[in-house]
Amino acid sequence: MSAVTEDKAKTANSPKREYTMERTRNIGIAAHIDAGKTTTTERILFYTGLIHKIGDVDDGNTVTDWMEQERERGITITSAAVTCFWTQKQNKPGEDKVYKAFNNISQRINIIDTPGHVDFTAEVERSMRVLDGAVAVFCGVAGVQPQSETVWRQATKYKVPRIAFVNKMDRTGANFDNALNDMRTKLRAYAFPIFLPIGAEDQFAGVIDIVNQKAVIWGPGDVQNEGLNYEVKDIPAEHQERAKTALADLIDAVSNKDDAIAELVLEEKPITPEVLKAAIRRLTCKIELVPVLCGSAFKKKGVQTLLDAVVDYLPGPLDVPPAEGLEPGTENKVLVETSDNAKFCSLAFKLWTDTYAGKLVFFRVYSGTLKKGDNIYNPRTRRRERVSRLMVIQGSERKDVEQAFAGDICALVGLRNITTGDTLCDETFDVTLEPPTFPEPVISMAVEPKTKQDRDKMSEGLQRLAEEDPTFRCFTNEETGQLIIAGMGELHLEIITDRLKREFKVEANTGAPQIAYRETITKEADGEGKFIRQSGGRGQYGHCYIKVQPNEKGKGVEVENEIVGGAIPKEYIPAVIDGIEEAIKSGVYAGYQVIDIKAQVVDGTFHEVDSNELAFKMAGIFALKDAFRKAGPILLEPIMKVEVTTPDEYQGDLLGDINRRRGIINGIEAKLGQTILNASVPLAEMFGYATAIRSLSKGRASYSMEPLTFEQVPNSVLSTILEQASKKPAART
Repeated sequence: MSAVTEDKAKTANSPKREYTMERTRNIGIAAHIDAGKTTTTERILFYTGLIHKIGDVDDGNTVTDWMEQERERGITITSAAVTCFWTQKQNKPGEDKVYKAFNNISQRINIIDTPGHVDFTAEVERSMRVLDGAVAVFCGVAGVQPQSETVWRQATKYKVPRIAFVNKMDRTGANFDNALNDMRTKLRAYAFPIFLPIGAEDQFAGVIDIVNQKAVIWGPGDVQNEGLNYEVKDIPAEHQERAKTALADLIDAVSNKDDAIAELVLEEKPITPEVLKAAIRRLTCKIELVPVLCGSAFKKKGVQTLLDAVVDYLPGPLDVPPAEGLEPGTENKVLVETSDNAKFCSLAFKLWTDTYAGKLVFFRVYSGTLKKGDNIYNPRTRRRERVSRLMVIQGSERKDVEQAFAGDICALVGLRNITTGDTLCDETFDVTLEPPTFPEPVISMAVEPKTKQDRDKMSEGLQRLAEEDPTFRCFTNEETGQLIIAGMGELHLEIITDRLKREFKVEANTGAPQIAYRETITKEADGEGKFIRQSGGRGQYGHCYIKVQPNEKGKGVEVENEIVGGAIPKEYIPAVIDGIEEAIKSGVYAGYQVIDIKAQVVDGTFHEVDSNELAFKMAGIFALKDAFRKAGPILLEPIMKVEVTTPDEYQGDLLGDINRRRGIINGIEAKLGQTILNASVPLAEMFGYATAIRSLSKGRASYSMEPLTFEQVPNSVLSTILEQASKKPAART
C-alpha cells in the first residue's frame, strides 16, 4: 500500500472495527448461466472455513442457492450475500518461495453470488451498483457467452474493477487460450493471464504462477480431497519457455499503462514480484487491466489462488473513488467520503421478505457508521426511522451485529415505505445516491385467484414481490378488469407464480403469456378534444387543442404546456396533462402503451360555470386519441437477441426454424465443432422455442436470449393483433 493510502486508511478507519477497510473486499461473482458461479462461491466458502461440507448445485444443497426454486432447477434466481474470511498463508510445501502481498493478514470478504439467467438481470444490476470489485467467471469450453457480455457491460457501466477466472479447465474441450482470445475480441478487455494452466481436460494438473515464476501442482488425491493438497515447485522444463514469454507479455502490458514499471523496463532494472503485483493492483483498481486466472471449481482446484488474487488485486472500499450523490431537488453534486468518521450514508440495493425475520433491506454503507438504536433518514420520503436490528447475512443464516461500518454490506429489519435504490443517511447529510437502473418488462400474463380467500392473500403477495423485484410489475387492465403480471421472461413469471403458491399459499390460474407491444407515431399531427355534457343544472365543459410529434428513440414520453394568454385557466392545465398521460398509458391504436412521443397543449376554450377538472381531463384524453390517429400510428414489438449453439449437423434445420420465426441472422461462427448462430427474433415468435430447439437437435443444441430493442410490427402480423384487440371489451372510443 502507498504512503498516501496508508495515511488515508489511518484517518478513515474507526478504532472499533475488527477488519479495517484495506482488509475488506466487496466482490460479486458474475457470469453466464452454467459457467460455475455458485460452485465457485461454494468452494470459496469451504476454503475460508465458513462451511465444512461442500454442497453441490446438482444436489441442491449449496449455501447461496437456498430458495426451494433454485435447488429444484439448479439455477441461481436471487443474488445471495455471504461474508467470509481469508488469510494468505505460506504453509504448503514450497509456498515460502512465493511472494504474497498480504501474507498472514486476515481479510474480510463480502461476496454476492449473482444469477446468470437473463430473466433475473435486475439482480446482477443492483449487485454491481454496490460492489467494489467482481470476479467474472468464464467457462473454459465455451469462452465468452452472451450473458457473459451482458454482465461485463453491467460491470463497465458501474465502473467495477474485475478479475477473470476461466473455470472448468478439467472439462473435455477446455481451451484457456480460446477463452482469453474471446475476452480480448468480444469484450474488448485488456486481459492478461497471471496464471496459466498446466495441461487441460483430464490432464489438468496445476497452474503456473506467472508473477512468481513457480508452478502450483495438485496431487492426484481422491475425489473428496482433490484440490485440497498442492505444492509449489519449479516450473517443469517443458513449460518454462511458455512461462517466460507470458511474464514478458505481462510486464510489457503493465508497462504500457503504468509509469513505475515503464521506468524500470527502460532502465533495464529487474522487476520483482512485489513491484509487479503492486502495479497490477493499481491498474486493476483503475479498470485498465483484467488479470486472468484459471482452475476448476468443481474439482476444487485453483480456488485458493483465486482467493489470493481477490485479496491481492481487487480494491477495498478505500481504493475506489468516493461515491457521488446529488443534493435532493438540485443538480449539485455531493461527494460521499469513504470514512467511518464521516456522516452516515448508504444505499438500499435489495429488499427481501424473510419467513422468520420479516422484511429485510440489504444496504451498502458508503460513509459513517450505523448502530442499533440510531435514527436513519430517507431523503425520498423525508422520513426518519429507528434501527432496531442489524444483521450480516451468510447465505440462509442470519447473524446479528451491533454496528455497521463504512464499506460493509449488511441488512436492516423492519423498515417501512422503502424501495430498491433508496438512499439511507444521516438527517444532517441530505444526499441521494444514484440508484441502479432496471430494464422494462417485456412479457406479461393474466393471473386470477382460484378462490375468494386467495384474492386478499394474492394482492399482498404480489405487492411484496413487486417491492423486492424492480423488473416485476402487476397492474389491473382497466378494460378487461384482469390482473396482469409483467416480467423479463417466461421463467421469471413462472418463478413468481411458484413463489406465490409456496410463500404466500395462493392458488392462482394464469393465462397464456402476452407480449408487451408498444405504440408510437411517425409524423406530426394536431388533435382536438371536446367534452360537453348538458343535462339540466350544471353541465360539463372542457375543450383543448394539442400537437403531437415523434420523440427520439428511447427518449420516452414528454408532455408540455404551451398555453399562452390564459386560453385554458392555469388550474385546469394539470387535468388536461393527466388526461393525455392516461390515454398514453392505455394506448389508442391497439390498447398498448404509447412510447417516444412529444405532446404539447397549445390552445383551448373554457366555460365560466361548466368547466371543471374532470371535463378537461376527458378533453385531454379525446385530444390525444384524435391527434394520435392522424399521426401515422405504428405498433412496435420487442425483438430479442438470440444466440443458438448447435453441433454443425443441425445448423441447417435451426437456421430454417429461425427464418420461419421472422428472425434475422446476424452472424454465424464456427467453434470447436459447434456452430454459433446470432439472430434477432421477435419475442412473439419465441414461445415454445425451448421445446422446438430440443426436438430439432435431438436435445444437443442450446440457446439464450435477451431483450434487444423494439421494432415496427410488419403489416402481415399487424392485422391479426388489431383484430384481437378489437375483440376485447369495447371500452375504446
